[in-house]
Amino acid sequence: MTDVVPLDPALIARLRGVCTATLTTVLLKKGLRNVWLRGAKSLTPTPAGAPPQRLVGRAFTLRFVPAREDLATPASWGNPISTRAAIEAMPAGVVAVVDAMGVTDAGIFGDILCQRMQVRGVAALVTDGVVRDLAGVLGTGLPVWCAGVASPPSVAGLTFVAWQQPIGCGGVAVFPNDVIVADDDGAVLIPADLLGEVVTLAVEQERHEAWVMEQARAGTPLPGLYPPDEAARARYAAWVKAQEG
Repeated sequence: MTDVVPLDPALIARLRGVCTATLTTVLLKKGLRNVWLRGAKSLTPTPAGAPPQRLVGRAFTLRFVPAREDLATPASWGNPISTRAAIEAMPAGVVAVVDAMGVTDAGIFGDILCQRMQVRGVAALVTDGVVRDLAGVLGTGLPVWCAGVASPPSVAGLTFVAWQQPIGCGGVAVFPNDVIVADDDGAVLIPADLLGEVVTLAVEQERHEAWVMEQARAGTPLPGLYPPDEAARARYAAWVKAQEG
């Protein structure tokens, strides 16, 4: 099992100020197109006018395979290799990223498992599968990004096989200790080795786009502004200098 590398609180704070749309653009410029986890949507979207909900954490991976009748049984929930055992291995602050193969008719976690993750300090659950016991899951307060809800238990369609191994979730390759950022636009993966560079670029892009938005509100036409021409870059540089100065 891969050990979890602690994530610098300063990096977490910076990423909480960066939307996933910005991250996908920054990663695209770095040559990474496949970083948005398909099917993972927030169970509790941010109400209109409220501050954005954004979760950040190291990926703690879990993997299911198709159900096999001799393995996918209620008795398997008590095995040493089980979702229960995986949850007990999760340190505080991680995002549990679960490869459920996109199966949407078997709930991988219900209210009790989500409650245990919430008590252990898990930052969020992200999966291309679905959950069950919706009212109870929402009552735990654990942030969840998933593909929906279904009443049947996981063993109705899936067999749990491992945690903290490379997985595919929503068509994206996720390795333990990659970083997940999730908001109302979905969940995005930042490769662990690119984290520092991506954060620096993303924070700057957010600042630049905030300036562009101000210009757009003031009536500035977009050609030459976004993307910027030489004159716009000069105006932006002057604005940054004034902000810092």
